[in-house]
Amino acid sequence: MSGIADDGLPPGDIIVTGRAQHLYRVDTTTVGKAAEDPLNIPQALQVINADLFTDQGARDVTDIYRNISGISAFSYAGTTFRGFRQDQSFYDGQRGNPFIGFSVPQLFTISRVEVLKGPAGLFFGPGSPGGIINYVLKTPKETPALRTVATLGSYDRAGISSEATGRIDTDGVVTYRLGGFYEAMKPFRYNMKNTSLIGDGGLSFRTNTDGILTVQATIYDNFLRANRLRGVPVDDKGNFLGDIRWNANEPTDFLHLKSQAYQARYATAIGEAVTFDAGVRYFKATETQQYHEPRGFVKGSTDLIAREFRDQIRDVEGLSFMINSTAKVEIAGMAHKFQAGGDWYDETSVLLSRILRSGVTSLSLSKPVYSYAARDVAAAAALAFDTSDIRTKRKGAYLQDQIGITDALLLVGGVRYDMFDDGAATSRAGRVTSLAYSAGRFTYRGGAILKPRPDVSLYASWSGSFEPQAPASQDTNAGGPFAPVTGNQIEGGVKSVLMGGRLQANAAVYRIVRRNMLQVDPNLSPVNGVDQLRPLGEVTSKGFEIDLATDVTPNWVLLANYAYNDTRITGTVAGQSLTNAVGDRFANAPQHQLGFWTRYQVAPIGAAIGIGGEYLSRRINLSGQDVQPYMIFDASLTKSLGIAELMLRVDNLFDKRYAASGFTLQSGSFPGEPRTLLAELRLRF
Repeated sequence: MSGIADDGLPPGDIIVTGRAQHLYRVDTTTVGKAAEDPLNIPQALQVINADLFTDQGARDVTDIYRNISGISAFSYAGTTFRGFRQDQSFYDGQRGNPFIGFSVPQLFTISRVEVLKGPAGLFFGPGSPGGIINYVLKTPKETPALRTVATLGSYDRAGISSEATGRIDTDGVVTYRLGGFYEAMKPFRYNMKNTSLIGDGGLSFRTNTDGILTVQATIYDNFLRANRLRGVPVDDKGNFLGDIRWNANEPTDFLHLKSQAYQARYATAIGEAVTFDAGVRYFKATETQQYHEPRGFVKGSTDLIAREFRDQIRDVEGLSFMINSTAKVEIAGMAHKFQAGGDWYDETSVLLSRILRSGVTSLSLSKPVYSYAARDVAAAAALAFDTSDIRTKRKGAYLQDQIGITDALLLVGGVRYDMFDDGAATSRAGRVTSLAYSAGRFTYRGGAILKPRPDVSLYASWSGSFEPQAPASQDTNAGGPFAPVTGNQIEGGVKSVLMGGRLQANAAVYRIVRRNMLQVDPNLSPVNGVDQLRPLGEVTSKGFEIDLATDVTPNWVLLANYAYNDTRITGTVAGQSLTNAVGDRFANAPQHQLGFWTRYQVAPIGAAIGIGGEYLSRRINLSGQDVQPYMIFDASLTKSLGIAELMLRVDNLFDKRYAASGFTLQSGSFPGEPRTLLAELRLRF
């Protein structure tokens, strides 16, 4: 924002006050591929916008999980989503995540994060039944603006970023956005140093009154020293057995991600009844890593951790196309909103890996000494790379009709058909194997929305999803090919935007059943030495979620969310287990989760105070060890300085020692960050 408000306050006060009045809320979401009012979508969703990123000092997607009910950290960018592990994300509705492998998506280029909960197969094709995350990119704007942010903080954190928008020609036919981000820090784990670079640019062309063509390019360079991180060993009750700063990685170990993404999208309206958009997205990413992997305690020792050295290169390249259209027509006195579209995606993922398992020095948990990396690098270089080459192709088309029976009653129904073509080729120790599988699948969604008043909607829905089995599991010797894993959800809830938008309260209750998960059938004899698989696994997830956002007063805003989830195995083979399950429970799936954020504006002095918190109940890791419950708090102070704004923030206010998530007996649990301080000076023109 720029200029002076009608009340005479300087621009900084406009910024601070305006956020409270808007509840960090958006009135339209594209999580269903077309712009829609959230009240008209018969499925739970949340949208986290850039104002909330700014006020909470969020850098990457893990910083905002506490604002989303039903989602929590699993590992790296992976989440637990309504009880299910999920690693998939979209950019402007398209596949093509440049943060591959063990890298975490950054928020600098993102204007909002849209979260659709439950199966999303109708619009997004194959995927986990827990839900999807859609990142909406920042785009060029006509308004001339320049924003620069300088950062200092704990652990030698220092950074600077800048982004600008405006017109290129006087009529605003062509507009631009340019942005650059740099930040470096030495996190609390031993030997670490992270450096992140992002360059981003885009142009928009107004082709007609309602038509915009936008082209964008983004490059990323993230160098993470002494990383890829694993956890710190814990006992069966979840107590850390060593200093949470402990790290199995040597000072010269690293993870280096270099990626680039290019995107073009055209959107237009044809009169008041028809919209059309089409997009193409290409990305290429290389993640190189050399690191020491912990392998648990040396036999007979309670201090020495065995290690192996891994040298790996991941190359991923993907291309996607998307087209969507909507049309509003009246048939038999009822309003119909038809929506149709299709998408196509082709990805190749190559992994080169060599692992040095012998001769790697163990590391003390209590008194680690780091000095053996050069020898391990040289020894690993003498080994041959094992190679994995995975090809993924997806093609799908969908049709949905939203029928306005009356102004107060909407019916929604849709169908999608996907074709998938997967292949995998591996080369290990000179032995080459290859498998491929192709098939198709229908996906459905239906729902009803009742609006007793325009600002309240009651809804019920049924939605589905599917995930193709891994190509390696389609081996005919194992009994393949097999039908995909399916996920079906029944959900009901209420959404509201009351008191003229001052109160937004949503609640949802759901039941998800995931079927056709493959397990070894011990009643069948192996064929050609291969165990027989059968789609016998079933998991049921049940729960409810509550989200609240309200202006308590004109200067005081409160956001709060709570989620209850119970995910259990409901079908299995005796003596067998399912991926990410221990017994009948699932790793990193809390039964209870609570998050809140409140911000009070002290208008006379142009300042705001913020306090937030997060609670997760007891969980288990992949080895069945406890991950203890935790509650942490954050606080911030924001002060307007005219064209500038200063934010001071404290995370983990009471310096609680806790595990953010669990992993395995060998790798331990991921420790949460200790108390950290962050200062940002923000300049706006």
